[in-house]
Amino acid sequence: MRKFLCWVFVPFLYNFHYSQASKKAFPCYDFTQVLKVEPSALYKPHIDASKSFGVTLLKDAKTVQKYINNGKFHKVKKNGKGYRIQKLDYSRPYMVSKAKATLEKMGSRFSKETKGHTFTVSSITRTLEDQCRLRRVNSNASLGISSHNYGNSFDISYIRFNDVLKYNPKMEAALEKVLNYYVNTGRIYYIKERQQSCYHVTVRNY
Repeated sequence: MRKFLCWVFVPFLYNFHYSQASKKAFPCYDFTQVLKVEPSALYKPHIDASKSFGVTLLKDAKTVQKYINNGKFHKVKKNGKGYRIQKLDYSRPYMVSKAKATLEKMGSRFSKETKGHTFTVSSITRTLEDQCRLRRVNSNASLGISSHNYGNSFDISYIRFNDVLKYNPKMEAALEKVLNYYVNTGRIYYIKERQQSCYHVTVRNY
């Protein structure tokens, strides 16, 4: 009986080890395929703006850590004036300094315009591995390069204000007013994403 158990257990260990080794050896995404995807005309300015910060495409957590260590990336506070960051399962609360400062200024302006209300940031910086994991649960996630992959983009929900998930046209209008102010001053680009119920915001290197 012991011999039989040994024969069953050893192949199991081998298969488990091989499976774990395979996960480590092969990335979640096909980098060649990622690079082949061309951005749309609407999205291209976001990618071009992202590349202007001198950050290489963020492939994995090690790449992000490198920019944290050399002072290029800065942590965004979970709660700030006029904004809240929701639990981030597929992104990281780090951005280049100009993007972080712009988010904070947008929050302050929104708070002033609405007399103390807050908007919700639903996504920040993503690596290609983060993006791949997200695509497993959300088929609408970008297959190609995203401006999130450079540390200067974030998403703001337009259905969650003051930590409450509820459509609020008054708050949405106030948020769009703030977004348009920053567009008109040449500091950001944004796209309203219908499927994700958020504004995708990319900070320009102004």
